[in-house]
Amino acid sequence: MDLKKNIGAYLFLLPAFIVLLVFFFIPFFQTIWLSFFSYSKDIYSPDFIFLNNYIELIKSPLFLKTIFNTFYFLILCVPFLVIFPLFLAILINQNIKCKNIYKIIIYLPVIISIVVVAIAFKWLYAPSGLLNFFIEKMGFNSIGWLSDPKISMISVAIVTIFKGVGYYMMIYLSALMSVPKELYEAAEVDGATGFKKHMLVTIPHIMPMIALVSTISSISALKVFVEIYVMTRGGPLDSTKTIVYYIYEKAFENLDLGLASAGAVILLFIVMGFSILNIFVFEKDKYKV
Repeated sequence: MDLKKNIGAYLFLLPAFIVLLVFFFIPFFQTIWLSFFSYSKDIYSPDFIFLNNYIELIKSPLFLKTIFNTFYFLILCVPFLVIFPLFLAILINQNIKCKNIYKIIIYLPVIISIVVVAIAFKWLYAPSGLLNFFIEKMGFNSIGWLSDPKISMISVAIVTIFKGVGYYMMIYLSALMSVPKELYEAAEVDGATGFKKHMLVTIPHIMPMIALVSTISSISALKVFVEIYVMTRGGPLDSTKTIVYYIYEKAFENLDLGLASAGAVILLFIVMGFSILNIFVFEKDKYKV
């Protein structure tokens, strides 16, 4: 009886289920299955080796370095992408002149292709690029933005931050519009002004959005690829080689599908772990029994 009553809802859910089945669940289980095989000898007749690919990855200094690089990239990007867009959203949410123009300017990088942005920054970072031109004009030595292993990852992180700030700012703006003005007025009556007012009213009210931004930016940082591929190809000295770029190399350059699949499964569990951690850190009250 319930099935017949809700048949319309199930029919509306069916297209989404088919899309998830074809583009997520089937590739997911196929990737797990491929990770149990070795393609090093013959790509057409792989050998079943069960968990040996996972063991090889765990013992690989290069793979461990890619994990370190990935988390380093996450630490560089996520705090900035969570805090700075919130600061901008609070400023733009005030009664200021031309705030729509500010919104457009800040959001503009979001609509530009990440490939275009990465190429533009690669030109800026070039040894004879615009940044080094001004640095040399000021009497300093030029900086190897993408050739120095100590700062190459920071240079790439700046591109990701530049691209993402406007997107997360708009998410915060949509949340700020839902904060009742009466709460701010009540806080002012109690003597709260400026920063304290936002800490008491704004932050608690939009905490679900902060959790969302934290989760999305963390997942994006863990899966970074385009910036690395366009700007550094994992160099110099593997200082910017991340997990996704390592998987790409193994799958499409070395044709080692088993090792690449094992790396993809490990990345999936890392992403899932971070998502669960973010949810329970920011929204733990929702899941209390």
